[in-house]
Amino acid sequence: MLKALIFDFDGLILDTETPEFEAWQAVYREHGVELSIHAWGQFVGGNGASDFDPLRHLEKLARRELDGPALHRQANARSMERILSQPVLPGVVDWLDSARSERIPLAVASSSPHSWVDPHLSRLGLAGRFDEIVCADDVSRTKPAPDLFLESLRRLRVRHDEAAVFEDSPNGVKAAKTAGLFVVAIPNPITRQLGASGADITLSSLTELSLTSLMKMV
Repeated sequence: MLKALIFDFDGLILDTETPEFEAWQAVYREHGVELSIHAWGQFVGGNGASDFDPLRHLEKLARRELDGPALHRQANARSMERILSQPVLPGVVDWLDSARSERIPLAVASSSPHSWVDPHLSRLGLAGRFDEIVCADDVSRTKPAPDLFLESLRRLRVRHDEAAVFEDSPNGVKAAKTAGLFVVAIPNPITRQLGASGADITLSSLTELSLTSLMKMV
């Protein structure tokens, strides 16, 4: 029986991942090299299994030392401008409304820190919609380790077979499956290129599935 829903944040509630990748891709191109989606994909959705650093990777490809702080500021400014203009992804609010009507508790489980997730949820008017917000600050390991989901289950006081997870990235799907959870994958334009192997269901949008249908599956 479905008793809780757990949402990823980046790329699932708000598409922060496409602006971040495209911002760094533009920086790379200004230095005459390309940033591949497969290199970037090592840490999308969680950096627990990779020490990939876009600046170090750029310096390696460009074969010279660069002004790291300036490039980080440049990429961050570009991505933030786009992120702040992004709406909540389709279907998210409808799912929150449906869960509230069925009195199903909700959590966010994100590999990003609270300093990133909480302000975005607040400005989007979603912070009060979740019973728990679990971030990188709250666990010792982020995705693809299962710690974020295990902590979410503990706080929500439900078993792994009583909850479902919405994820967009391979790292997130792997983490949720390691925790023993039912996983609905909704890849965004970036993570769609990386695949969602292991998910129980893969959708193009949250609008393609209803809470009633999901309750019959879990």
